[in-house]
Amino acid sequence: MQRKATAQDVAKLAGVSRSAVSLVLNGHGDGNIASESQERIRQAAKELNYKPNAVALSLRNQRTSVIGIVSDRVISGPVDGNIIAGADAVARTQGFVTLGLDTELDEQRDVSAVETLLDRHVDALMYVTVGLRELKVPAGMEKAPSILANCFDSRGPGHVGNVLPDEVWGGAEALRHVLAHGHRRLAFLTGPLTHPASQRRLAGYREAMAEAGLPFPEDAVLPTGWDITDGFAAAGAALSVPPDERPTALLCANDRCAVGAVLAARGLGLQVPGDVSIVGYDDEERIADTMVPALSTMALPLREIGAAAMTRLLSAVPRVARKASKHLPPDRSVLEGEQLIRGRFVDRGSLGPAPA
Repeated sequence: MQRKATAQDVAKLAGVSRSAVSLVLNGHGDGNIASESQERIRQAAKELNYKPNAVALSLRNQRTSVIGIVSDRVISGPVDGNIIAGADAVARTQGFVTLGLDTELDEQRDVSAVETLLDRHVDALMYVTVGLRELKVPAGMEKAPSILANCFDSRGPGHVGNVLPDEVWGGAEALRHVLAHGHRRLAFLTGPLTHPASQRRLAGYREAMAEAGLPFPEDAVLPTGWDITDGFAAAGAALSVPPDERPTALLCANDRCAVGAVLAARGLGLQVPGDVSIVGYDDEERIADTMVPALSTMALPLREIGAAAMTRLLSAVPRVARKASKHLPPDRSVLEGEQLIRGRFVDRGSLGPAPA
């Protein structure tokens, strides 16, 4: 088996000292090593496929370059893993790796998960949830730079900062597209009204109606669950009325609810979108785009939430100064407050003009 290249091999090929190789490849070349020598070192390292020993580097810098991610069930869930994917992509570009633990919605495991990651000397912590929700933040997250993704601190603002989808804007934007197609008889299959996402989207619906100068139809708010059967039941009830009273568009809590609504409409002999338009929420993979007709839906910016949260988190991780051996202090201010990320409306086949 071919011997793995060493720093001494790089030094010999580049015609420099071993200490010069260490300075350049560990990010301390500027101001210490001439630029032409730095380029020779990088070229030699590339030619020999040499990479600094990550363990040794972490011992010298007192950093592991590992970000701990705790999730309620994102890792084992089918949808919101995109948040972690977005976070991990940003981490890798900065030379970090992520280490994830899934508590499977067991709040008792939150504390132990955080402590386990701290015992591994992670540089920072992120908590990610499936669905927007309030979180009782484990106390251990105060011991390292920390941020929340898709959830918010139950203690209120001023504690652990967060990155969330802009659900108010999302609800308003979805309804703007529906109104632009001429729909005025509406039904809102909102999901549970105790859920933060449902509350915020409903606020967005009200905002869009006010913008259009239209009164908000309170009797058109139909609290539902999140599953296909919930959408089927709610839509069946909403559509089983005389044609001149029947809503021409349904705005659904999520894409699974919208699938149930489409099935209910077809069961009543109605065409989608000819007789009734149906709009989902989430843009769930392998559901929204493969449904017949394909669902028009408001896409949740899951990857963008993960990327934004990781970007803020890495900005707060202490780094080694380029021209000094001491660590730069962490900038905790970048972790303060709430950041809202807007999604995008995906117009497919289930939204059409209001029937005459």
